[in-house]
Order: sequence, then C-alpha cells, then structure tokens
Amino acid sequence: MQAEARQRKADFDAAPLPKIHIGMATCGIAAGALETRAAFEQALVERGIDARIHLVGCVGHCYAEPVVVIDHPASGFPPILYPEVNPGKATMLTKLFLEGGDPRLEHILGATVDNDLIPSVMEFPRFNQEKRVVMEKCGRIDPEDIYDYLAEGGYTALATTLESSPQAIIAEIEHSGLRGRGGAGFPTGSKWELARRAAGDDKIVICNADEGDPGAYMDRTILESNPHQVLEGMLICAFAVGARHGLVYVRAEYPLAVKVIRKAIAQAKELGLLGQAILDSAFDFDIGVFEGSGAFVCGEETALIQSVEGRRGMPLHRPPYPIEAGLNDKPTVINNVKTLASVPPIIENGGEWYRGIGSAGSPGTAIFSVVGNVTHPGLVEIPMGVSLRTLIFDICGGIPNKKKFKAVQIGGPSGGCLPEDFLDTPIDFDSLTAAGAMMGSGGMVVMDEDTCLVDVSRYFLDFTQKESCGKCTFCRIGTYHLLEILKRLTEGEGQPSDLLQLQQLSEDIKQGSLCGLGKTAPNPVLTSLKYFADDYTAHVEQKRCPAMMCRPLIAFYIDLDRCARGCDVCEGCCPVDAVFTTGNRKKGIDQSLCVKCGECRVACPPEYQAVMKVSPPHLAPIVERPPEPPKDNT
Repeated sequence: MQAEARQRKADFDAAPLPKIHIGMATCGIAAGALETRAAFEQALVERGIDARIHLVGCVGHCYAEPVVVIDHPASGFPPILYPEVNPGKATMLTKLFLEGGDPRLEHILGATVDNDLIPSVMEFPRFNQEKRVVMEKCGRIDPEDIYDYLAEGGYTALATTLESSPQAIIAEIEHSGLRGRGGAGFPTGSKWELARRAAGDDKIVICNADEGDPGAYMDRTILESNPHQVLEGMLICAFAVGARHGLVYVRAEYPLAVKVIRKAIAQAKELGLLGQAILDSAFDFDIGVFEGSGAFVCGEETALIQSVEGRRGMPLHRPPYPIEAGLNDKPTVINNVKTLASVPPIIENGGEWYRGIGSAGSPGTAIFSVVGNVTHPGLVEIPMGVSLRTLIFDICGGIPNKKKFKAVQIGGPSGGCLPEDFLDTPIDFDSLTAAGAMMGSGGMVVMDEDTCLVDVSRYFLDFTQKESCGKCTFCRIGTYHLLEILKRLTEGEGQPSDLLQLQQLSEDIKQGSLCGLGKTAPNPVLTSLKYFADDYTAHVEQKRCPAMMCRPLIAFYIDLDRCARGCDVCEGCCPVDAVFTTGNRKKGIDQSLCVKCGECRVACPPEYQAVMKVSPPHLAPIVERPPEPPKDNT
C-alpha cells in the first residue's frame, strides 16, 4: 500500500503541471475557500491551463484564510503561500502567475515589495518558530485521501507496532513522557498500563473529540486536516491495551469533522487497516463514530460515557475509573484527539526523541488556538517550555492597533487570567498551574488594555454556569450566585462585601464540586481578583468601568467642538434614533434612548472623532433634543 501511495505522490510531485493547494478546513470554508476553488477551476478552463487542484486541511494561519499554496515548477519559484485568496485574486493569479509567470510579489505572505526574494513556506513567522509533531501533515495532505497519508509515511507506526508486543509499546509511550492533552495531563503510558492489566478481554478505546471551550478548535482542525493520524493512534492504543472496539466521540456541531472521520474509517477498512486480521495479523479492531449533542460537561470522561449509553451526561463518582469499568461496564481507555495523534510519531521516532522536545516535566509539544486581541490568530504547535511572551508576541505578532497587552486567559473557560508579569512563564503543565492557570485543552484568549476583567469573568462564568449539569449543589447553585454578583458589578450595583463573597464562594465551589468543570469554573474569578483587583474596586467604589466595556457603566456623547456641522453619518447609522440634530446643525445623543452599541463612534469620520465614550455615564454632558415641530393635520 505504501509503495503504491509513494509512487502516486512521486508522480504527482514530478508532474511539470502547476499545483494549487487550497485549505478546505472549516476556517478556510468559512472565509470563502469554496468560492476560491470554483474561481480557480473556472479560470483554468477559460485560459486553457492544465493544472492540478489539491484540497488540503488547515495550515494554521487562520487569520489569512482562504490560504492557497501554488507550486509552479516551470516558473522556477519555490511553492508560494498566498493569504486571503478571494475569487478575484484566484482569477488574477491564474492569469498573471500560472500563465504569465509573474508571482505578484505584493500578494505573497511574508514577502515585501522591496525584496525580490520569495520566502519559502517554512520561513514565515509562525512556521519557523514552531515544532510540528501532531500538525506536521496538516495543510499538506488531502484529509479525504488515505493515499496522501500513506505517501507521507502514514500507518508505518502501526506496522511497527504489530511487529512488537503490547508491553513494549506501552514502555515506549511511558518513556516518551506523553501526558494527556485533554487538560488533565495524566501520563498516557500509565493509563494504558492500567487498562492492559484490567480484567476482561472486551476492552474499548474512545477518542474524546468533544471540544467545547469557547474559542478552541484544535481537535476539530486535526480531525478535518489529518484524521488518519488519529485513527492510527487509536489502533496503536488498542493493540497495547488489548481492545477490539473503538469509538470517536465528536460533537455534532462539527459536521465537516464528522464527515471526514467517517470517510477515513471507511477508507481504512477498504485497505485492511481496520476490521479483522489487520495487515494480515491476529489483531482485530473496529471504530465507530458517536455524535455528541454539544454539552460542555461531556468532555469529562464519565459524563461522556453516560452520554454514549443514552443517559444524561453527568459525571460519576470515581472509583471505579473508566479503565476499570467504563462504557457498558467494560474497561475503557479515553484519550484526547491530540494525545492519540501524538502516538504514531512517538512509535516511529522513539520515546527518547519525543522526550527531547519540550521540558523535563512536560515533554513534547502543545497546540494552542490563539484568539482575541492578537495580530495573527490561529493554530500554533510549539515545544513545551516556550514562554507566553514568545508565543503571543514573536509567533502571533503581538497586540494589534498599538494597544498594550493586559491579560491572557489560558486553559479554556475555566482557565486563569494572567497579567503581563507572567509573560515569561513557560508553557507547560506545572508552570501554568503554579501561576493559577492551567494547560487545559489548548484554548488561549489574548486581551488588550481595553478589556474589562470583571466582564471577562462574567462572560466565562455565564458559559460554565449554563453548561453545568446540575448534579453538584456547589456547582449548580454556587456558579449561579457567582454570576449574579458579577452581573451586579458590571451594572454598577456592586457592594464592598461582594468582593469577599466572590473569593469565599469561589473557594467553596472548588472544594465542593465533583468534576473538573465545577472545580475549575471559579478560576477566572480567582485569578482576576488576585491580579486585576483595580478593575473590581473601580466597579464597586467608583461605579465605573476603566476599560469602558460594561454598557451600564458607560455613555456616548458628541463633542460639539469637534462635530462637523451638517454631517449626518452618526444620525443615519443609529439603530434606535438616539442621535438628533441640534439647532446649529450639530449632533447630540438622547441618553434615554441610547443602547450604547457604539455604531456612531465607529461611523464618525476619523478627521473629526467627535463621538466620545466615558465612564461613569453621568460624565456625559446633557444636550437637549429640540422639540418636534407641530404636525400639520390639514
């Protein structure tokens, strides 16, 4: 199989025809990749150009989607990456580059107009500072073509595994130091060893792809871009622990990931990589797909099992642990997508190789979806131990619009909010926990100086409170009261005693909750209280929001000295007719009608900047609306 796949790839690479690689993961499709593909296809036909379009997954530069890499051997240039390729740009590149030989330097990611050198893909900011283990093939292979994966060495680790023993495979994983990438960081080799020793021959392997953190999309992207590496990891795990059945638990809100993983399973079965007598061995293993309904709590493994069994997804007391009595009371190993996708490279290159990446206590790499107030948001895979400063500023471009950094929230909705003093903290399990945050599954939200940490805490508490399964009193009722206090603060109704109640109630919820959701839900509150106390005291004592994010605590008004006489832009864009014209043709804002959407401030021409924003609201000067002219009833 691999010989055939490699020959197909060699023929594809050796063909003198231009090759157009288009990213077609969810991020690319949402940005218009389907239209870009159609434009390339139409332009190639119209101009009579023979070229091949190769559909790939996400390359990680989500801020630049739709991303296209053009490999035009006849031009003499290396493969070139183009960002934000809309249909018009696709037509232009077909005409000027594929036909005319001009690569259009000004449209190349990472190139400058005054530099004739075209950077290779690996020289771009992002790639040249990453260490790609899990995402190595993402953006390079067609996720819906198993031969692309085979040609890149796919399933070599499985073949190696089948020639070894379960004990040897587990020993290699233990030696690598791989820890669970779903958030808990439990040693993967230890979990596998416990499962191997568990009583019973009918064991199960579950891939946990129930990714529910706001702003996190690492697992989804891996499934959409390289599903076979995840399947291969499941196969190796199954061989090591003695399982015959597997399940991919993926949320139904990921329709493309569901489609791609189902197709990958079918292709693997056709080639004898799943099912009976895999690769002519005595190893039998099959994989199914279960679509979850989107409950955040089902990321917890016992709640996940309850969901699969048709019950309400609610965590259970442990022990027994799933590796002893899991799905249908059978020994069950549950690993995250990133954990399983790390396994084939470890088996192929050795545990010592993997341990050489990252830090001593957290070997390997970490994948983050970096979002928020950052110049280059997207997916990044870095060695463990890289500092937050390097990731945010050097790799992701820092804070846009010349704003100052204020905080980074790491670890999903239950992660901690860390200030600038912690930017040199190494990114690994132990260092982040010591700082008051946590690794989590890899979500990271960067915040600039215009962010209110009280409102951020309210936002995340609103999410976790709604996602609580309701089983624990501390989680069900405690998070509700935390949220109510935070709402009061953001509405200017907070009392000094509220701050002490926030602290005490958060500690009680951490101590009294059963599962990780409840135990970590107060983290944003605790860390923001500790590191951003000034934000809280301003809301309580001065009834103002320093970042001017909390709507009840802000007001908009128009500076009449700056306002242009006769400009009606702000009045025309106001959705509630709060903006009015004064007697001298300047504008005012009716505070009783204003919903504080800020559209007038955005619309005001930059040469005037007449719309002002203040906190607290009473600082806005009152401008009387002129009386309505009498109606003519004749």
